[in-house]
Amino acid sequence: MKTCLVVDDSKVIRKVARHILETIGFDVQEAGDGQEALDHCRATAPDVVLLDWNMPVMSGIEFLRALGREAMQRKPKVIFCTTENGVAHIRAAIDAGADEYVMKPFDRETLQSKFALVGVA
Repeated sequence: MKTCLVVDDSKVIRKVARHILETIGFDVQEAGDGQEALDHCRATAPDVVLLDWNMPVMSGIEFLRALGREAMQRKPKVIFCTTENGVAHIRAAIDAGADEYVMKPFDRETLQSKFALVGVA
């Protein structure tokens, strides 16, 4: 079973994402901020990370940069999931290492298509 780490400071978003991802066959773990997500990835790298932009402790961009510096055998695919829709934000996310980008609010079809694009669906 493929694994996904949902990283968002909103419990509601994590719950919605978990529900959608479990219905499409993912084992889902959760993290409330980038540091918690980085610690999780160091311990057990998921297949994919669904990552929020704005979070306390460590933002999504900071997480991506830190993940890029990690010496891991297999790094997870990262899909940025945020309300930030400016071209500059999208470019910053991709430049920092994101594999794909999805806007909130999202639905099952959107997540499935993005996960397929990065090769984990």
